[in-house]
Amino acid sequence: MRVIAKVGTSSLTDERGRIDRAAIEKITIEVAGLRADGHEVVVVSSGAISAGLPSLGADAARPTDMPTLQAIAAVGQHRLMATWDAAFAAVGLAPGQVLLAPLDFAHRQQYLHARQTLERLLELGFVPVVNENDAVADDEIRFGDNDRIAALVANLLRADLLVLLTDAAGLLTADPRVDTDASLIEEVREVDARLEELAGAAGTERGSGGMASKLAAAKMAAWSGVRVVIAAAGRAGVLAGAVADEPGVGTVVRPHERRLSARKLWIAFAVATAGTVVVDEGARAALVERGRSLLPAGVVGVHGVWDAGDAVEVATVGGGVFAKGLARQPASLVSRWAGMRTGELPEDVEPEVVHRDDLVVLP
Repeated sequence: MRVIAKVGTSSLTDERGRIDRAAIEKITIEVAGLRADGHEVVVVSSGAISAGLPSLGADAARPTDMPTLQAIAAVGQHRLMATWDAAFAAVGLAPGQVLLAPLDFAHRQQYLHARQTLERLLELGFVPVVNENDAVADDEIRFGDNDRIAALVANLLRADLLVLLTDAAGLLTADPRVDTDASLIEEVREVDARLEELAGAAGTERGSGGMASKLAAAKMAAWSGVRVVIAAAGRAGVLAGAVADEPGVGTVVRPHERRLSARKLWIAFAVATAGTVVVDEGARAALVERGRSLLPAGVVGVHGVWDAGDAVEVATVGGGVFAKGLARQPASLVSRWAGMRTGELPEDVEPEVVHRDDLVVLP
């Protein structure tokens, strides 16, 4: 079995926000156990910023400005990898560092290079340790987290299982800080709006994600045909339990029957939306039922400001969002061309507002 194990900052750091060597050693011991049983394992590790924070001083708070976050990530990344390296060496394994960003999954050549590198590391017997390229990332630090990266890596490597390790037992029926009767949701067949609302949006001071992020990543992976387990990093034998599909190990999200390609997965779930294109019923039917591109003739409204290449939602007049894609034209031109047929557009321009290759009909 090919397993992607993602461990978040809150599970790798102590109460002061410093890297917890014991927590990393626990993960490496469990990874070694899976390797001994013949499984392939890729670790997705957060923690670069937290690993770099002590360099600012013992009582330093986590910065909020982008240049400082990137600088601290650059300082912390090699410290984080040094800890992983020492822990894996103790169990007879060696890690290989791979730094990625969501954009690497959008461009075909970069996507293939990433897959080739990760596949070769596994073939050579190394344990790939993936992290977001925080030192040069921009939107990813502000809007993203390694949960999404892990889901994309699961798609990239055609993994069998994604384990999202956190400081909670899994998705609970309520916030345990408010409701002491909250219990574990052991199985999810479909991630719907009710579950997303239940997950909330709060993360921790040390991390960028929360249960909402875990559920979003699980939804991505499920649409890749990957089984997902959200479980507590501190649970004994959690990785082996997830591989064995052990009841109660955490929240299991079952794979979806329909599978999206990596590029469309990135468009649908990983890239931030810049605006909304409102279309008539004829355009909706053409997109959903016949797999067509979105043309200006079907556009009846524009909300937001975007440039060509930005992600936009596609909604009906009633406001229901049913698709998402990458705009071929900026908002200013889409607004000006709304309702116009292709023959009425200026010559030598691409007529598509969103090309069907860049469009995902959402579940």
